[in-house]
Amino acid sequence: MKSLIFSLIMVLAGFSALAQSSDETQNVYKNVADNLLVNDSKLVIGGYGEAHFNQPLDGSVRNNGKLDVHRIVMLFGYNFNEKTQFVTELEFEHVSEVYVEQAFLQYKINNALNFRGGLMLVPMGIINEYHEPTTFNGVERPLIDNVITPTTWREIGFGITGNILPASLKYQAYVLTGFNGYDGSAKITGKDGFRKGRQKGAESYISAPNLTGKIEYYGIRGLNLGLSGYFGNTQSTLYNGLDKDNDAAMARADSSVVGLSMVGLDARYSIKGLQLTGQLYYAGISNSDQYNKFTAASNGKLNDVGSAMIGYYVEAGYNVLRSVNTELGLVPFVRYEFFDTHQSVEKSISKNLAYEKTAITTGLTLALTKGAVVKTDLQFLKNAATNTYTTTFNAGIGVMF
Repeated sequence: MKSLIFSLIMVLAGFSALAQSSDETQNVYKNVADNLLVNDSKLVIGGYGEAHFNQPLDGSVRNNGKLDVHRIVMLFGYNFNEKTQFVTELEFEHVSEVYVEQAFLQYKINNALNFRGGLMLVPMGIINEYHEPTTFNGVERPLIDNVITPTTWREIGFGITGNILPASLKYQAYVLTGFNGYDGSAKITGKDGFRKGRQKGAESYISAPNLTGKIEYYGIRGLNLGLSGYFGNTQSTLYNGLDKDNDAAMARADSSVVGLSMVGLDARYSIKGLQLTGQLYYAGISNSDQYNKFTAASNGKLNDVGSAMIGYYVEAGYNVLRSVNTELGLVPFVRYEFFDTHQSVEKSISKNLAYEKTAITTGLTLALTKGAVVKTDLQFLKNAATNTYTTTFNAGIGVMF
């Protein structure tokens, strides 16, 4: 495992070495919300959407495929004046589910300093902020961005963001509410990681503030390097109305939370049709032993949250139509991915090998024009318990405007 992590770090460092000789333009990425914020119109509209087909492949068993309008999203921005802006993102998932994905107010001092507050995306890694279907290869988002950083991960809070142009640095720093760890039942598990703990701004509560931040460096042409972090505790309803002098009740409430220290490294590099991407997450989890034992009553069995999670991927693609005079783009790609939500565990539980997974995804991304793609891929997934691959064929369309 250590050799694999070292290899990934060396790949990320290699991106930097390759980029030194690149003559491409600087690589500053924007999602739909970013595009709305730089628009001078009073009312601005944007959006994205995707529809998917997923077909499990098994030589001995017949499986039905799944067709799904996975998400249709509309964004609205309003410029009160040149300094005060509001952005909201409304998402329809699977046709019938409705969510507010972002809703924040921003006050701009200058390029280097903006105040922001409301429902915001947690700036961890790449996909949680840049999850529009035209911004990544593959029909489905990377697996590590489903469990460890549970895209789309957003919480309510406030903070600052800016772009320090002389240093080629973009930064974000926020104070947010954290994951719902316990509200009568355990929300954090070994199988699902942190995904079921997202509060999403829906009548969310806070028992302890959490801190998150990210720095992106784009001073080397063609290269974007990111360092992100998230630190704090999960939230618990047991603190509500608690007598501060009641030590027994306080100890019980303390057993219903886990501490989270998550760091992420990412790199994106593009030169003359070549696209390289790498990402690494490591999450240390404290108090997991007490949390597992305390929440056993609500789960009916001992919970199985580990004391550390890890996940990473490396991906390479190439636009084979780069030298052709056309607005079409065709990118064959391959991505290798690994994650383990039981990277380490306390003595009270056993490591579950089914939570250690490897995925190889290879396919094609056809860009019809800027903002419209057709995708197809094959994904081979195995866990360490069975050590055999299952295969899924995926296809889909995606738009962003």
